[in-house]
Formats: sequence, C-alpha cells, structure tokens
Amino acid sequence: MSTTRGVATAPGRGQPEVPKYVAPKCIDLPDRQWPSRTLERAPQWCSVDLRDGNQALPTPLNPEQKLELFHLLCEIGFKHIEVGFPSASEDDFSSVRRLVDENHIPDGVFIMSLVQCRSHLIERTLESLEGVKHGILHAYCATSDLHMRQVFNLDPKGTIEMVTAAIELIRDGTSAMPESDIRFEFSPEEFTDTDPAFALEVCEAAFETWGKATAEKPMILNLPATVERRPPNHYADLIEWFCRNFRERDKVTISLHSHNDQGMAVAATELALLAGADRVEGTLFGHGERTGNVDIVTLANNLRSRGIDTGLDFSDLPRIAETIERLTGMPIYYRQPYAGEFVFTAFSGSHQDAIRKGMHKLDEAPRKFGMGWKVPYLHVDPADLGRKFERLVRINSQSGKGGAAWVLEQDYGLEVPKPMHPELGHAVQRLADEVGREIQSAELYALFESEFLKPEGPYRLIGYWPRPDDADPTQIHGELKVVVDGVEKTVSADGNGPVSAFVHAMQQLDTPAFTIDDYHEQAVGKGADTKAMAYVPLKLDDGTVIFGVGEDTNIDQAAVRAIVAGLNRVRNAQKQ
Repeated sequence: MSTTRGVATAPGRGQPEVPKYVAPKCIDLPDRQWPSRTLERAPQWCSVDLRDGNQALPTPLNPEQKLELFHLLCEIGFKHIEVGFPSASEDDFSSVRRLVDENHIPDGVFIMSLVQCRSHLIERTLESLEGVKHGILHAYCATSDLHMRQVFNLDPKGTIEMVTAAIELIRDGTSAMPESDIRFEFSPEEFTDTDPAFALEVCEAAFETWGKATAEKPMILNLPATVERRPPNHYADLIEWFCRNFRERDKVTISLHSHNDQGMAVAATELALLAGADRVEGTLFGHGERTGNVDIVTLANNLRSRGIDTGLDFSDLPRIAETIERLTGMPIYYRQPYAGEFVFTAFSGSHQDAIRKGMHKLDEAPRKFGMGWKVPYLHVDPADLGRKFERLVRINSQSGKGGAAWVLEQDYGLEVPKPMHPELGHAVQRLADEVGREIQSAELYALFESEFLKPEGPYRLIGYWPRPDDADPTQIHGELKVVVDGVEKTVSADGNGPVSAFVHAMQQLDTPAFTIDDYHEQAVGKGADTKAMAYVPLKLDDGTVIFGVGEDTNIDQAAVRAIVAGLNRVRNAQKQ
C-alpha cells in the first residue's frame, strides 16, 4: 500500500484508488432533542486515573503512590473509582486487595476492576473483589467492525457469544459473594466506531444475560469514544439514539468514556450528557492513552460555572495539581483550563484594565446581571479554585498602565490614583523594554519606589515642623529644613494648612514653579503598622503634571515628602 497526497492506492490490477481519510457518516436522527436541552444536574462521576490514567504513564505509579492517589480521589468526592486491571498484573491485583484488606475504602465509594471478556481473566478479577463492601466489575469487548475483523477474527454472532459467556461467569461469580454489593458494567469498546444497531444488540444481550438490573441497582452500560474519530455532535446523536432504543432504559446507567484524540473530549462529553447520559468516566487533567481521557477537572468546573453542583471539590486545585504532577511525573500545561499557571492571567493591557474595573465593581453584578460573579475575561472566580488574585495580572511589554496599578494594589495595598496611571505605565514600559521579559512583582515595586517614592534628585528633606497660629489655628506656620544640591537650608512660611505652608516655603527656594490642586491619600496596613501614603500631582506652568509619592506615619508628612519626590522627578525630567 502506498499513499500520495492523501490518496491510498492498493497494489494489483483493477484495484481502485480510495481516499486516505473519509468523513464519518452522520447518524439518521432528524428529530434529535439534545441541541435544545440545558444541562441542569451533574452526572455521576467515575475516576479512571488509577487504571486508564496509570497505564499510560511512562513510569506507572508504585503501590504507595496508588494509595495516595486513591485517597485524593476520595477526598475530591468521587464515588466510583476504577482502581486497576487486576488480571493484567500482580501489581494491580495486590493494589486492589490492599484497598479491601486494609479498609481504605470509605463508605459509599465503589471501587471498580476492569477485565476483558475472557474466562480465566474473570476468575482473577472476581478474586480481587472478594470481601469488598461496594464494588463494580467492569467487563469490556471491542465491537467495532475494525476490531472484529482485524483483531479478533470474529463475526457479530461470535462476538455476542463471547460477551454473554463472559457475563454468565461474572453473574455467577458475584452471586457467590452475597455479602458484597457488586454492580456490573459492560463496555462495547469502540462504541463510536460500531454499527449502532449492533452496539444496541450487544448491550441488550449483555443486559439480559446479567439479569440482575433494577432501577435501584442499575447495570452500567459504558459507551466509549475509545478513539475520537467523530465530531462531538455525532457522539451526542449516538447516545440519544441508544437511549431511545434501549428497551429497559430505567434499569441501566448510560456512561460516557471519551478520549481526546481530536481535542474535543470535553465538548463531546457535554453534548452526550445533553443527549441523555448519566455518568462520566475520566481522569484528572486528562491523563490517559495517546492524547488522554476527558479531563474531569475541566468538565466539572465548566458545569459549576453554569450553577450546577457537581459534588466534586476542587477548592484547592493548586494542591491537587501539585500532587498529580508529583505522582505522575507529568507537568500540567500552563494553559490547562482552570489548573494551568496562566489560565487566569492577563498580560494584555486592555484585558488588565477591564479585569481591574470589573473587580472594583463586582458588588454591582447581582443587580446588573442577576449573578454574583461577572468580571471581564474571568468566567469563574479564581478564589473558588484556591487561586490567588495577585497572579491574575502579570506585567510584560504588552501590559498597560492598569495592570501595573492592579499588581501594586493586590500585592502591596497601594491605591495608585487614576490620573497617575499614565506615568506609571510609561515607567513600566521602559523597564519591560529594557529587560525583555515578564516583570516580577518585587521588580515592579522597586521601580515604583525608585521612580515615584524615593527618586534621586537635588532635594532631600531633613524635617518639616508645622505649627498652628496661636490666634488663628487655621493658619499654619511651617519651618522647613531641606538639602538643595548638597547645601542645607532652613525656610519658614505660612499657609492655610500644613501642605500649603510647605509649598510656600519650598517656593522660596530655587524650585520649578508649581501648584497643587488636590491629591490622593490612603492608609496602608493595620494597627500600629499603618502608614499613610500620599500621591501628589505637581502642576507646572506649562500645564504638565508630574506625580510624587510620599510615605510616613503622618499624612501631612507623607504629603510633603511626596512634593519633594515630585520636584526631584521634575528636575530629572528637565535634564533629559
């Protein structure tokens, strides 16, 4: 067989050329209902991290790591956990037995063992579940034409016979363990590549053979997209068609198991839930064969963002992510939804400004939008996942003035006034261009300090002593000691307030002409550690405004320090 430009040619005379790839055929379901539905409740969740996820790791988990991961999955809230393939290896068998024998399984949690439809493997799997309080025995058989022809060399009849013979053994074996509540799950592997009518026939035969299903204890029919070859809407059509046509739908749980070969496992699973499925099998962060399984972290948090109680707790997602990275040795992509380092981060200036404004107006969201969380560019509250707000906005050459102000506010409590943002933004831009990388929070504060709070220059304040007039306390007599170009000077002046008196005193020196119309002040810190910050705009004769920032335990002293800082900045600008 040779291929050229997407066309496969078979050797031999008379063999026609065929396309290398063809589009899968749509399902004949003209009255499909799922597109107009809205999901209102969460599915039953089943983690397959310890089986499907583990078997795909370059270095599989050791027994202690498996136990740690099992406890983490229970803590998150999973009630169905596939814990291994006990007939495949002694390691998996021992891991399942350890959970049972050492009483690691919380009440209400079903552990699940996977097995192929082969008699000798079934016996070993039953043995792994002996004494379990709640268990699921999960049998599977590939039903696609591809597998039947090229792997098993079976026809449809032979495949059904193999499945029913295996289920008879499972039924009889579980009946011999009356002290255990063992449910049964059957998967027609490669369901999405199987003729729908044949998949239904196999599952009906499996259901009849099991013979124990009730509405209270349903049989699980897991209908997997083992390899993602179809678009998500096809999966939904298949699930809706199956749910309509299965004879005793109330006695089965329809389960989904999506792989991510085309990057659409989350979408396919969401649509298939709209189509009537009840349960989802997947892994944390999508670990699994090839491109992985559906990512339950993403899927569950998507549902939560729509107001659905998922029953899973991801409120400390950074810890969960760190644990999974440590156990698996597989790093989580930095743009992985919800868990990645950058997923709630804005570098763009316009995004940063919108986030900052949205956060400051969050208390208006219930009235304006009918919901408690509505912030531009943030579809969920990062705090719900244990993410810290100071990392929402990060600074590089693409960032704007609002982003720098946000970081200073979140990390250091500094309320840089809006009129000062352009000056701050220009200073940050210069630094970003100079270093050619992201600016860290500490670097940003150091820039703020050197540029606005303590700039070098010809003026250095030694002390300022304002005193109310004895006859008119509204009048202030101010005495100032300051160093100007290395020379100490003492000046006195009066004003209608401490800042006014200071300005009049400074204007007696060789300073640029300036006025102050208004300024912004704030308290930073709490209790005895509280400091006053003053952000003072100096307006020059040509209309230019340059800000200085001052810090002190006294607000008036902070303001006069800000004036000195501003004058130093004016002189520095005049030298450039």
